[in-house]
Amino acid sequence: MARKHYTDGFRRQAVDVYESTEGATLSGIAGDLGLARGTLAAWVAALGRGTTTAATGSAPATRSSGASPSADTGGRGESQAARLVRLEARVRELEAETTKLNTEREILRSAAKYFGRRDELVSRFQFVADHRHAFEVKRLCQTVEISRSSFYAWDKAADARAQRAAADAALAERVRAVHKQDRAYGAPRVTAELNDGAASDDRVNHKRVARVMREHNLAGIRLRRRVRTTIPEPSQAKVEDLLKRDFTAPAPNVTYVGDITYLPLACGKNLYLATVIDCYSRRLAGWAIADHMRTDLIAAALSDALATRGSLTGAVVHADHGAQYTSRQYAELCRELGVTPSMGAVGSSADNALAESFNATLKRELLQGAATWPDELSCRRDLFRWATRYNTRRRHSWCNQQAPNTYEAQHVATLANAA
Repeated sequence: MARKHYTDGFRRQAVDVYESTEGATLSGIAGDLGLARGTLAAWVAALGRGTTTAATGSAPATRSSGASPSADTGGRGESQAARLVRLEARVRELEAETTKLNTEREILRSAAKYFGRRDELVSRFQFVADHRHAFEVKRLCQTVEISRSSFYAWDKAADARAQRAAADAALAERVRAVHKQDRAYGAPRVTAELNDGAASDDRVNHKRVARVMREHNLAGIRLRRRVRTTIPEPSQAKVEDLLKRDFTAPAPNVTYVGDITYLPLACGKNLYLATVIDCYSRRLAGWAIADHMRTDLIAAALSDALATRGSLTGAVVHADHGAQYTSRQYAELCRELGVTPSMGAVGSSADNALAESFNATLKRELLQGAATWPDELSCRRDLFRWATRYNTRRRHSWCNQQAPNTYEAQHVATLANAA
């Protein structure tokens, strides 16, 4: 059955997805997450920041803190002349504010093309330098949120930066010459090639070579190292394979498969996702994400499955021979939940093929050809929306092209009719 109780964390993540999705509508996001539109609207009203980029509305307007219902009417005893003076002053104040806002709008419109590239702080400095003749430096710095002293210090160092840029460009050409001979060379080998037989004054540091290669999009050919998430525990107790590659079940909440997979980030680090998948409907009954793959991560995923199902007593949970699944902590957790552990053979991905297939589908549909997520927040946000939509909206071939939740609901209805 569908989850009836939503945690505070789930509500906040749902609101975050709505507010951070450009062009989103309450109906669209609510449908993806399996919620009623009114439910999501209530959460947004209670927990939202009021900064949505959704198509259905913008941040709510607020009344000026200095205004009051009687501010423009004055007291009963105010003379006509005094009222006129006050209103004229207010008009001048509003005109000045409008002029300021129009100026800032023009500045920001001109600044748009400077952002989203290179270093953001450098882009702000460059923008101020390029527009200092059209606007006051003070106003420019205030609008793009930098200090004038920092800008003037950056501007003073322009000649030194130009000299370094020219030297870096010359070094980049030398690197390209090395790459023509061997494109597989990375920064360490390129540095060695450049320094081979060079005079002491012409030698270059490997850190500088790495920076120049990065800035000029020069890189050696390399394969991404496969992240190993299944690490056997030598002292493990023997656990029988109860599934024998039969990933079916007669009903929901009978048999599950679990696994851990890595989610690569652009910075070179990984997040790790633990999943609990129902073999009957392929429903993602529980999941958890963290920057580690300790047994605590699996415990969090099973706890999420417990919250979804209400009880896991009597269910079989099948996994691979990773150290997390063979640990004493995991065995104790299975006893507490009343579940029976099952494990395939060591080194055989086919023995947990359902979980492996799920992981491949998740990465294919979320990354869409990209190698990594840009940052941790994007990864977590994408995963929350996809995982929820996977159960409520995504059509699955196993479920006769229905969503897992719908497939399970039909099973419950069939049992009710039979009774």
